[in-house]
Amino acid sequence: MSKRAPAAAAAALLLMTVASCGDTDDSSSAASGTSGGGTLTVFAAASLTETFTALGRSFETAHPGVKVRFNFGGSSALAQQITQGAPADVFAAASPATMKTVTDAGDAAGPPQVFTRNRLVIAVPANDPGRVGKIADLSRPGLKIVLCAEQVPCGAAAKKALGAAGVTVKPASQEQDVKAVLTKVRLGEADAGLVYRTDAKAAGAQVKGIEFAESAKAINDYPIAQVAKAPRPALAKEFIALVLGGQGKDALARAGFESP
Repeated sequence: MSKRAPAAAAAALLLMTVASCGDTDDSSSAASGTSGGGTLTVFAAASLTETFTALGRSFETAHPGVKVRFNFGGSSALAQQITQGAPADVFAAASPATMKTVTDAGDAAGPPQVFTRNRLVIAVPANDPGRVGKIADLSRPGLKIVLCAEQVPCGAAAKKALGAAGVTVKPASQEQDVKAVLTKVRLGEADAGLVYRTDAKAAGAQVKGIEFAESAKAINDYPIAQVAKAPRPALAKEFIALVLGGQGKDALARAGFESP
């Protein structure tokens, strides 16, 4: 055997030892006060897009090497993805009912926590071609009204609010999330739609949000939970703490959300 063989073997063993020591999981990283890098995956209701995107940037700044990846969409679709095994660390839903899909399947690590609330407004294009001023106007013949599908939290809320107002609407389309409704209104493809107050506010001057009293009958609570099989459990806990803490509350309030 060559004299170099033992030395080469020793060097290879050393490299394996170093590589092993450098491969830490979230729990050991959290214990040492470091993030450990990697990607945190957050599934969140579409209405949280602007607020959570901003919080994600703050989280990345506070955790060098960490990337926050968001999957925004209709809460019911996101819940189904999680129960079907989609890898996620955190789930923030727009209703307790959609979160229940995840908890009933045993896919939440601990009980969810309600972190904010939201209510509907009537969204119309900036020039308001349909001359919509109140909830009763949505039943007027000739108007093109867009709503969320009933299985989506914003659709369930719309059904409840319209029922409370005694208004019957035949929607031109039923969308899978609130952003799709807002987009049709913003582009002038609809005369009006029911969206969350926060979405109308985020659209700025492109749409006008009209408040209506019956929205108080259909306020949605937003729960958040760590996913049971979260690939990055320590980071998931830290992100949830950010949302529940002062910075998260301030960001949500600025966006137009309400305290739970």
